[in-house]
Order: sequence, then C-alpha cells, then structure tokens
Amino acid sequence: MIGIDEYRQIVSELLDEFPKAFFRELSGGVIVSEAVVIPAYARENDLYTMGVYKTFSGVRQIVLYKGSFDRAYPAADAAEAKRLLRGILRHEFRHHLEFLGGVHDASSLEAADEREKQAYLARHRT
Repeated sequence: MIGIDEYRQIVSELLDEFPKAFFRELSGGVIVSEAVVIPAYARENDLYTMGVYKTFSGVRQIVLYKGSFDRAYPAADAAEAKRLLRGILRHEFRHHLEFLGGVHDASSLEAADEREKQAYLARHRT
C-alpha cells in the first residue's frame, strides 16, 4: 500500500499528462481525500467509490478517495497505483467534459455508470 504523500505525488504527475483544456471550468480542482466511500446501494460493502465528479454552487470538482483505493487495491505498488489512478482520472474528467458539453443521453458516461449500477443490483437481488 502506498502512503498518502506518494498517492498525491502520483496524482500530480498524472494531472500533468492531461491537456489544459480538460481543466476548463474545473474551479474546485482535483482534491485527494483520505475517506473510504461505499455507495449507498452496495449490498455487502463490496463496492468502493474511487472518485467522483461534483458540481455544487457553481463549483466543479474532482475528488479522489485514497481510503477507498487502499481498500480496493491494498497490494498496489506505485506503478500499479499510477495505472489505476490514470483510469480513474480519465473517468472523472470524462464526466466533467460531458457535463460541460451538455451530454446527458444514453451515450454518456453518466448513463453507462447507471447501467453498471443497475446490472450490479440485478446480480445482488435476493
């Protein structure tokens, strides 16, 4: 498991890989939280939220949850963490860009995430 400082350093390095245009109107920036976040719909605490794109009071922000990352990937070394975090950041930036572009139809990541949630719930019906 990597420490919080190394996690933040990896995130910082990854952010440098993204085009400046991706940060347009991301007024709240990218924040690292040490929280463990389990979605309310998780049936057996078997899901973790790795990151979220938030909009509130005109602020747009990406939050990455290191606590969730540690629970999901306790054995991840720096190289594996970087690979995984790159994917998480791409996912959250896509939410941001789709929000800015007004994309909320069936092709959106928002819709894909909802389909995944519904598939998870269907697998866990009792």
